[in-house]
Amino acid sequence: MSIEIREADLRQAEDAQAFLLMLDAYARDAMGGGAPLDAEVTRRLVPALAEHPGAHVLLAWEGARPLGVATCFVGFSTFAARPLLNVHDLGVVAAARGRGVGRALLAHAEALARSLGCVKLSLEVLEDNSLARGLYASFGFRDYELGGVERRTLFLTKPLPS
Repeated sequence: MSIEIREADLRQAEDAQAFLLMLDAYARDAMGGGAPLDAEVTRRLVPALAEHPGAHVLLAWEGARPLGVATCFVGFSTFAARPLLNVHDLGVVAAARGRGVGRALLAHAEALARSLGCVKLSLEVLEDNSLARGLYASFGFRDYELGGVERRTLFLTKPLPS
């Protein structure tokens, strides 16, 4: 059976359920934190994401079975004065890894970015996630280049109390 990638309509129950299933599987994976999604996050996530401007959720399907997810957000490159597309989550269920699902999701994200006039794709990856880093490198992702010099990039966060 072939893999189909399509943009989710989170207002449709099947897509919303598949998205939550894929994101929870990603969260439970060691590279996603190793714990299920919080119940309150699960309750709020689909309605909030469906209303978020610039959000795009891509789902990978094999028939009626979801295999993976890419949650993407449109941002903006001030240096290029054009939009960019950030792949915020990329997850593939363990049983489907090594079958090209992640690559297919990235290819669809790139096509989406091109259709939106984006200057680039961006993503973050854990340094010790060698499998994902290999995929991303083979797809053309690299450290940031500034002034013709490739430079290591860091992804930093500052949690804000509720």
